Amino acid sequence: MISNASVYDVAEVSALHLARLLSKRLGNNIWFKREDQQSVFSFKLRGAYNKISHLNESQKQAGIIAASAGNHAQGVALSAQRLNIKATIVMPVTTPSIKVDSVRAMGAEVVLQGDNYDEACTHAYKIADDTNKVFIHPYDDVEVIAGQGTIGKELLEQFDGQIDAVFVPVGGGGLIAGVAVWIKQHSPNTKVIGVEPEDAATLYSAMQVGERVELPQVGIFADGVAVKKIGENTFELAKKYVDEVILVSIDELCAGIKDIFDDTRVVSEPAGALAAVGAKKYVQREQCENLNLIAINSGANINFDRLRHVTERSELGEGREALLAVTIPEQKGSFLKFCTLIGNHSISEFNYRYADQDQAHIFVGVKFENAVKQKPIMIDMLTEQKYPVTDMSDNEMAKLHVRHMVGGRSPQLDDELIYRFEFPERPGALLKFLSLMGSQWNITLFHYRNHGAAFGRVLIGAQVPAPEVHEFKGFLHEIGYSYYDETDNPIYRLFLK
Repeated sequence: MISNASVYDVAEVSALHLARLLSKRLGNNIWFKREDQQSVFSFKLRGAYNKISHLNESQKQAGIIAASAGNHAQGVALSAQRLNIKATIVMPVTTPSIKVDSVRAMGAEVVLQGDNYDEACTHAYKIADDTNKVFIHPYDDVEVIAGQGTIGKELLEQFDGQIDAVFVPVGGGGLIAGVAVWIKQHSPNTKVIGVEPEDAATLYSAMQVGERVELPQVGIFADGVAVKKIGENTFELAKKYVDEVILVSIDELCAGIKDIFDDTRVVSEPAGALAAVGAKKYVQREQCENLNLIAINSGANINFDRLRHVTERSELGEGREALLAVTIPEQKGSFLKFCTLIGNHSISEFNYRYADQDQAHIFVGVKFENAVKQKPIMIDMLTEQKYPVTDMSDNEMAKLHVRHMVGGRSPQLDDELIYRFEFPERPGALLKFLSLMGSQWNITLFHYRNHGAAFGRVLIGAQVPAPEVHEFKGFLHEIGYSYYDETDNPIYRLFLK
């Protein structure tokens, strides 16, 4: 069925792209199968078109219906437009407007129903029963599977030599089922390895027990693979042809998105980066070299507002940053002493607000070349210096919420001044700032986050008695950085004073 699949009226033979930077870093040949290059920025149009094009005339006249919050919806809508078939897409009411507008622009009718895919799908089935429209399943259909399998056919034709492993993102299983069938029939020594998020391990869980299981809940960061139960047809094929499934974390996914961007200048969606991350973990686990490994970049339909989360977490996922909670004495010079102990390591984040006169609890991000090796050394060093330390690098509450909540009011503080600074972002810039400030004034508030820009930004509070204000302003002039007095900012008085 794959060899005769009808997909190229809408799909293109996507590029097989050598990821030179990632290959050099991993010591293996890493290739990206670029399904993000399709007109709807996803592989989904292959299976949708193959299914729809095989409908008989009476089915085409009745029209089609699908349920989707994203890539499948666009694939169905485009296919229906090309074949002049009326399409209805049921989408959750929570679907971002950019995706709804995209589907409507392709001529499909959009019905907004339910808060999630399952509720939208239930409504779509009801409409199908009431109207005789043909339901186009996103993955658990043999013709959909065959359409996705054309990717496996293409990459074997594109690659000149032996492919050691192909890494495939897994949601409902349509993509990996189709690719695995073709690969194992035509290159049986090539491993087919599925990759799933740790919080949506639908195929992994099923393969562990030998039968389909329904997950009680799934994470939604990689929404393109947020499926509670692997498909029936897809699981039967996966059991036979898939070698293993690798699980990855959200932080690792964010690092994978950055890896793909570094090599292609394309921002992948989280589900689209799964395969690249799986290839990285496989290399690290197997300690292999010079293998030919292909990762299917399945799509690039990422919501713009997710980019902040991706950038926040990518360094953690790459093992180049650690988040630490450190308790230091609440006294003049403590910040300077602490930063001196950190040494040449760049500080990526520094959050603190005065709480009491004895101890200060700071939230600090530290960058490393290799956090796995270097982080324990730093924690031991700080502990030896009598600084209690808690590693928050794997603490979801800390990473998602607490880092943005360090603060509060300190009405007992007298003579507090608030200043905002900008300084050139280079190693040692933060230490220079604190060194020039010295130990004369007690720091009562400190917030710094390295955003990768040319200039770092710091918000600082200091207790400066009235007779010393002139001297403090002299320090501001001496330091040579741009600064702004925020003491009279109404937001300071609303939230921090």
